Amino acid sequence: MGNTCPTTAKSQPVSASVNPVTPQRRRAATVTSSPTAQPAAGIGRIPILDVCPTVSHGRWAAKAVVGEMVPIEATVFREGHDAVGATAVLLSPRGKRHTARMVDIAPGLDRFQGFLAPTEPGRWKIKVEAWSDPYGTWEHDAGVKIAAGIDAELMCAEGVLLFQRAARQRGITPEDKAALRSIVAALRDTTLSPQTRFEAATAPQITAIMRYRSPLRDLVTSSQTYPLTVHRPQALFNSWYEFFPRSEGAYRTDDGTWVSGTLQTASERLGAIADMGFDTIYLTPIHPIGTTNRKGPNNTLHAGPNDPGSPYGIGSPEGGHDAIHPDLGTFDDFDDFVERARSHNLEVALDIALQCSPDHPWVKEHPNWFTTRADGSIAYAENPPKKYQDIYPLNFDNDPEGIYQEINRIIRLWISHGVTAFRVDNPHTKPLNFWERLLADIAADHPDVLFLSEAFTKPAMMRTLATIGFHQSYTYFTWRNTKQELESYLKEVSGPIGSTMRPSFWPTTHDILPPYLQHGGIPAFAIRAIIAATASPLWGIYSGYELAERTPRPGAEELIDNEKYQYTQRNWSRTSEIGIAPLITTLNTIRRTHPALQQLRNLTVHHTSDDNILAFSSHLPAAFADGEDNTIITVVNLDPHNTREGTVWLDLEALGLSNDIADIGTPVFRAHDLLSGQHFDWGRQAFVRLNPIANCAHIIHVRPL
Repeated sequence: MGNTCPTTAKSQPVSASVNPVTPQRRRAATVTSSPTAQPAAGIGRIPILDVCPTVSHGRWAAKAVVGEMVPIEATVFREGHDAVGATAVLLSPRGKRHTARMVDIAPGLDRFQGFLAPTEPGRWKIKVEAWSDPYGTWEHDAGVKIAAGIDAELMCAEGVLLFQRAARQRGITPEDKAALRSIVAALRDTTLSPQTRFEAATAPQITAIMRYRSPLRDLVTSSQTYPLTVHRPQALFNSWYEFFPRSEGAYRTDDGTWVSGTLQTASERLGAIADMGFDTIYLTPIHPIGTTNRKGPNNTLHAGPNDPGSPYGIGSPEGGHDAIHPDLGTFDDFDDFVERARSHNLEVALDIALQCSPDHPWVKEHPNWFTTRADGSIAYAENPPKKYQDIYPLNFDNDPEGIYQEINRIIRLWISHGVTAFRVDNPHTKPLNFWERLLADIAADHPDVLFLSEAFTKPAMMRTLATIGFHQSYTYFTWRNTKQELESYLKEVSGPIGSTMRPSFWPTTHDILPPYLQHGGIPAFAIRAIIAATASPLWGIYSGYELAERTPRPGAEELIDNEKYQYTQRNWSRTSEIGIAPLITTLNTIRRTHPALQQLRNLTVHHTSDDNILAFSSHLPAAFADGEDNTIITVVNLDPHNTREGTVWLDLEALGLSNDIADIGTPVFRAHDLLSGQHFDWGRQAFVRLNPIANCAHIIHVRPL
């Protein structure tokens, strides 16, 4: 299983909508002069191999979002020496063709690539059309022969026939037709040298017509069509903020006991979260919590009478997954919370943890939904050496239909109350056929509802969960710290697997506090936020990150006094002292302002001379970026304790510029640092010096000199 795209060299995006003469605004052009292509029988007249993005040869759909620059690739070749061309094709849900001319990005390997952007959500199709290229063949042959003085007039005469034919194509514009007829006249003009006539016939304005706008296509052969599911843009570009509603507004009474926060008090935090630029507010479970084997502070086995327990121990006599904890409020309060979030342009995501406390109504009503051990007890959850004595996992092989129908009902209940996204806890511990069915059923009626997979597990499982329907995925980013680890991982997640698995970068979660953040101080929090926010269009933070909370529980990679087991009262006024909240606000502003950071498969890693300096860029051509190239370079010091300096070697082509400059020291573009406001003139090489406290990174907007 997996994406069949081979690894190819980075190249400049070229499409029918990226015209070298007249760039157009963020839409795919339609080639109207193309003959109707039929699917090839067998190998086909022009072979087309290894089309991507595809998943398991079309068994599952690849993914994209509206407006995403989708790279479409295939291996295309033919017998002999005649030139071949290839066209990437997207078919909309209504059958409209969107096409882009593909270019050979790996000369000698016949690997062609083009870029297209879907324009609406729904079920699309991908295919590639290969064809013999009469103009490309003539251009090559005539260029060689005329320069050598061989058959020069004959080549001009053949050019006349070629351009006459091109001018007769259906759909060609009157302006282009006139331009081609002028070339016919020039090729016939024997008062001009053959070389002069050839140069006129291969001038940029003419090649733009013949290669991109109205190419001649002979022997057109079509590949198989492959499915592409297109979601709303927020499936790819989104900033999440996680919090525990019970902690927001919680307080201690005079006798030392806690009073829980409520949905109403939690809603008072929404304005500050929105002001930091987040798009989605993610709530940990809000359901009633069991008392049997309830966990105490720091995961102790004995809870006190006022300890709230883990919200993941779901279920009590007050209800289960379809109920709200009485301390938090009612469904009316939840509806008010959702409405207030919407007033701040925040979507609401709810944690779905498919497990039960021993007190969940399901335990009595459906005891066959659980695993009974040899001693007659119900098995609680374990991930040795970890034990979750307050949780019973569901056994999906006992009454799978009954379990499915109940969970389907619960998801739809929360959707009816305004939830538009779900963070699913440990989906890798449930059967994949369950998820495939559930996600497809929900998508059929609610295509805008998104599901984030919290599966920190083996790569095959993570990728398959994404393949069968999860829109977004947690990743190993949390544990990738060194330059080598990060470079490798950024290349991986932005490569071919990006057509199914959309990586969400979280520096921490309520369960995870990596050693890098435990020991790196505030600079480490800034560094990880900068990488997460600029290396992936999806990122999120857990409440308290802006305060750089970093004291670990001894012997564990999690915070001391973990909020999962107790209330946490935070002094939000401290964010102005620590400075992380302003940085986070700046990062989210940069992300919203620069469309290059809203894409995934446009990332390039650049070489640096220092093992603690990481550099990468995201580039979006003008045709996909509202008429103007948008390019962002991030250069970050990974050492939270020491100043680092070194040279960054930039791949200018990946920035939408030319690598053809004679002097490596020649300035090529104006580097505007979006963090400091400074400007630098950079070329193929750039020297950087980064202090982890004063300026741990540059986030560069590439501007023309």
